[in-house]
Amino acid sequence: MGIKKQNIIVSKTVQFALEMILYCEMLCKERKFIVANQLLKSSNSIGANVMEAQHAESPTDFLHKMKIAKEANETYY
Repeated sequence: MGIKKQNIIVSKTVQFALEMILYCEMLCKERKFIVANQLLKSSNSIGANVMEAQHAESPTDFLHKMKIAKEANETYY
């Protein structure tokens, strides 16, 4: 068995999701539930789509899922 190379995009999106979870927990402590809930969903969907792309059925499917993941504008906003 060869050494499996780390996928930097997957690693970064997982790390981003974990950081956003902590941030959303902080927002909840400040009773900003609506913002925290929406931010949690939008920030974690990025990584979810990147993970889905890793098991795409075709190159076209891979590109489609990665394009969805790059739509991070909602989280940025």
